Parts: sequence; C-alpha cells; structure tokens
Amino acid sequence: MDHLWSPWRLHYVTSEKPSTGCVFCKPDPNTVSDGERDPLIVYDGSLAYVILNRYPYNNGHLMVIPRRHAATLVDLSIDELNEVALLTQRSEAALREAYRLEGINVGLNLGRPAGGGIPGHLHVHLVPRWAGDTNFMTVVGDTRVLPEDLPSSASRLSPIFRRLATA
Repeated sequence: MDHLWSPWRLHYVTSEKPSTGCVFCKPDPNTVSDGERDPLIVYDGSLAYVILNRYPYNNGHLMVIPRRHAATLVDLSIDELNEVALLTQRSEAALREAYRLEGINVGLNLGRPAGGGIPGHLHVHLVPRWAGDTNFMTVVGDTRVLPEDLPSSASRLSPIFRRLATA
C-alpha cells in the first residue's frame, strides 16, 4: 500500500473550528494570534488582499479578497472593485513569473449554488495550470499531489508582489 503524507493538515484536523464569523474578515484563530498577519497573505492592499488558498487545487492557488464583507460584485464600491481587479491582474503576473504556468483559471463563485464555499464574502480564485496537471491521482485516486508546501509558496510569491507593487 502506498501512503501520501500531508503533515501540515494535522493542525487543522485536530484543532477547534470557529463556529461563527467570516474566515476572510478575521484571522483564523487556529493559524494566527490576534494582531498577527496571516503568513499566507502574499500581498496587503488598502481595500483588498491576496492570500494563498489553504486547500489549493494546485500550487500557487491564490485568492483576491476585498477587506470589507461583501457577497457580490454589485456590493463593492468602485474603489474596491478597481483594487480587486488590479490585484487579480497582479496575481496573474506574479504566478506567471513564479511558476512558469501554461494556463490559469480565474473565477468567482457567487452564492452557494454557484459553488461558493464562503458565499457571504466574495473572492477571486486564480488557479495555475500546466499541460497534464489533471493526472491519474486526481481522477482515479481522488487525491491531489502538490509538490510545494504553502510557506514555500508564500516565500516565492511575496517578493514578486512587493516588486510589482512598486513597478
């Protein structure tokens, strides 16, 4: 029998889960203390931020999230919408540079019927793609293989975002 290890999930599996509140509006108490910055945030804007997805489809899976709790694009102010769009564009550039990806899925799931896992707080997903990345493990084994851990992804992407912000 083969074993696929993912020791970074142990903390999540064994920790108490928050019962209320939005995971995007406040830090996850299982990962950061009050006042600390989530280590998976790769860029902090004034009205939105960019964070690595804790449960990624592929390495480098980013989310652009407005700071204010808003369920739909219509709920955003023009300034918030502009910053979300700018950070989505910047995220594409950072991912292309960091991972030499061959494609990218960019999307929003507005509402639970549309697939939104956090339906009350919109967020834009950016999922890097490579030819052949949907291999037998995902199809047959219902398992994803990610060659890079999240802290390494954050270390790879954060300096690129800092540079792109000043360009």
